[in-house]
Amino acid sequence: MITKNEAHNIEACLRSVLFADQMVVLDSGSTDETVQMAIRLGAQVSVNSHWEGFGVQKNRALALATSEWVLSIDADERLSLELQAEIQEVLKNAQAEAYCFPRLSSYCKQYIHHSGWYPDRVTRLFQRDRAQFSDEIIHEKLVVKGRVSHLRNHILHESFPDFEMVLDKVNRYSSAGAMSLLRKGKSSSFPKALGHGLWAFIRTYFLQMGFLDGWMGLALAISNAEGTYYRYLKLWLLHDRKSAPASS
Repeated sequence: MITKNEAHNIEACLRSVLFADQMVVLDSGSTDETVQMAIRLGAQVSVNSHWEGFGVQKNRALALATSEWVLSIDADERLSLELQAEIQEVLKNAQAEAYCFPRLSSYCKQYIHHSGWYPDRVTRLFQRDRAQFSDEIIHEKLVVKGRVSHLRNHILHESFPDFEMVLDKVNRYSSAGAMSLLRKGKSSSFPKALGHGLWAFIRTYFLQMGFLDGWMGLALAISNAEGTYYRYLKLWLLHDRKSAPASS
């Protein structure tokens, strides 16, 4: 697990994985009680404040693990009791190099069953020497050498407890996303940003049936649209700033 200022999340998360032989926490320089709480719960805690993105930091944490099998989990996630039991059972006679399972995420205290958020299968359980995270700033992927099989039970994701957190993540993730796109050589413009934002709303609310999630489905579609719009708007401004000296 990688953390930064997750004191409000870390206890529930770690308690859901107490069956593990080793709990590794790599902190990025928390100013709250994250580190102390993790240590009290029995985690092996290290600190590396040199942030280079989620993928790089997760690979650093992975390098600290010593068991044959690794479970990667975020601080705002918890294994359901059913998934805990299923993981322990499947590892008695593993038939694949990695396993994925559905993730059920909450948005302002409502679990979302549509809007492209479920089943949202994530690959998190894997043999340590058969997988590694991509070096992405954000939205990193686990690259597995071998077969990925499916587990039935879900992991709970307490992603957005309130709208203040929604706005904070829209800002932070759109900035990181814009920087990632810039590094890949992508460009944008105001019409592109507007178009991407509009399409994100249509996809979430209509094509992915967000309307079935009620008013929160509508709120989620709007915040998805905002996040996408700002990501491409920030990319446009970053690209202009980067090319300004050359043009002058």
